[in-house]
Amino acid sequence: MYESDDEEPQLSSSTLAALQEFLCKERFEQQNLLELVSEEGQIPSNILFDENWQLSQFWYDDKTIEALVRGALNSTPANGKIALISCPTLYSKLKKECDKRQITLFEYDSRFKIFGVDFIQYDYKSPLNVPKCMSSQFDLVIADPPFLSAECLTKTAVTIKFLMKKNIVLCTGAVMTELAERLLDVKRCDFTPGHRNNLANEFCCFSNFNFDKMLE
Repeated sequence: MYESDDEEPQLSSSTLAALQEFLCKERFEQQNLLELVSEEGQIPSNILFDENWQLSQFWYDDKTIEALVRGALNSTPANGKIALISCPTLYSKLKKECDKRQITLFEYDSRFKIFGVDFIQYDYKSPLNVPKCMSSQFDLVIADPPFLSAECLTKTAVTIKFLMKKNIVLCTGAVMTELAERLLDVKRCDFTPGHRNNLANEFCCFSNFNFDKMLE
């Protein structure tokens, strides 16, 4: 006899046990992290969350984080403001080294609420659904739109223009070059971002100022 097509697939007991163990461990680690931040006011030095590929998340490698943080600090005043749009990997190191700068992360993934008042829930599909008081407040906006689509870049560009006071750094696929230049008046940098897991698409960095100079 054949099993009915309507019958739901069942996980084996060993698979269920492994899944439960993984979920418990993940909840335990996140709870410990939350307690560390809330009780001691410490910012985690490393991203502890896995990439969520359904959200098109691809974390930068350490070399890229070092370069982008160095460039961000070199291109902003000591009491300046930096906005990170959809690039949470930069937050921890930038926050650690920012001196008196204000760092704000605009991010869809609610796991990063752990960063407290520095976290703003953000969905590129609603590009102006951000605090109105933040208009033209940021000396530097670093953005990495999650999807390589005209819609995503166009709507993210609306947010960038709303937040920016001066400088833009955009990380996205080379395929978006023409649209990026047209929307944001940016040019491709010599610097090339890298990722912990290799991407199939060629990835680039764009800016509306000499960002390569800031990396020296």
